[in-house]
Amino acid sequence: MTTNRPDNDGMLGRILGPAEPEIGCDDCFRWLDRYVELEASGLDPDAAVPGLRAHLDGCPACREEHDSLLALVTSGA
Repeated sequence: MTTNRPDNDGMLGRILGPAEPEIGCDDCFRWLDRYVELEASGLDPDAAVPGLRAHLDGCPACREEHDSLLALVTSGA
């Protein structure tokens, strides 16, 4: 039997926030270029900018900016 209930795990995660340290939107935008450059180069961006991945996981606006910038950098444009 299937039920139509909300995704409680996802909802609870959004309420509680990330388990690891997280930076805010201002710091995210400050470090996003470097983070994406490292990511596109195959290096470890999370070691260089701790907390940014946790922020991207919880902030749709910053995640959209990240995804757009990464697509631009990796497209060769």
